[in-house]
Parts: sequence; structure tokens; C-alpha cells
Amino acid sequence: MPSSQSLSETERRVVALWAAECAERVLHLFEVEAPDDDRPRDAIARTRAFSAGDLDAAGEIRRRFVAGRAAHAVSSPGAVAAARAAAQAAGVAHMGAHALGAAAYAAKAMSHAAPTDPRSVDDEIDWQLGAMTADVHRALAALPPLGQDTAGPLGPGLLTRGILGSTIRRLQSSLAVA
Repeated sequence: MPSSQSLSETERRVVALWAAECAERVLHLFEVEAPDDDRPRDAIARTRAFSAGDLDAAGEIRRRFVAGRAAHAVSSPGAVAAARAAAQAAGVAHMGAHALGAAAYAAKAMSHAAPTDPRSVDDEIDWQLGAMTADVHRALAALPPLGQDTAGPLGPGLLTRGILGSTIRRLQSSLAVA
């Protein structure tokens, strides 16, 4: 039985575009530090191509870790979070819940990019919610609450803690009331 965090392939294609948009908003933080490393940009492009139906899930599942390895090529926390946002977006082909991981890492990247701006994370989450189409909203609302299903990225792991967890909880809370 597949995890409730998987979503159908159709739903994964829908949320992949939103996840790519979230990751792309912070990509510049990575590229400033590693301008010759195209792994995160390529992951975002592949996520968009998956969303459009131009790439199959099996091929993207095999490649989903490439952008995550780019996080080791940079040192600033914002650049690391930006690479991880791209990696989470690429993971959507495998499991739809990674879209929330992409959004959370984008918010984390923004918090590092503007550490003196107390609204930076709130503004990013507001943008993310505003960028959701009705189909994205419906698909993400079907995911289990953070920390309740151990079979996937929303299980009791890294995404449940700190700014990542608080971002996902806020997104899920907004999905539940809208």
C-alpha cells in the first residue's frame, strides 16, 4: 500500500510546478555562492518538465538526490537551504509531500537572506499560499499532518523541526481552513 504522502502521479505533476516555483524564488542565494554549479537549477527545470508531462516519474526518482548533493558545495545557510529547496522540489516526482519540503526550505533560505527582517518568513509563506492553484491546494490538503505518518518526508524527521516544521505546519493549517 503506498504512503498517503505519495499522492497520485497526476497530483504530483500538479504540485511539482508549485514546488519548482518555491525553490526558484531562492535559487539566486545558491548561485551567488556557486555560480558554476547548475545542479539546483537543473533540478528545478526537471521538476517543471515533470510537471508538464515531459519527463517520467521513474527517471526523476533516480535523479532526485543530485541537487541535494549541491548543498555540500556551499557554506552559507541560505545557499544550503536553497539547494535543499531544489532537491525537495525534484523529490516531488517520487512523493508529493516533498512539495511542502521545498516550500519550507525556501522559507528557511529567506530567513537567512534577510535575518533582520522579522517579516521575511511570513512574507514568503504568504507568497507560497497565494501561488497555489485550486488543484495544488486540493492535493496538498490531502496530505497527512506533519509528523503523523512515518512513511515519507512528513514523518518524524528533519522537516518536523525548527523553521522547516513551523513553515509546514503553517501551510497545512492554512490548507485546512481555506
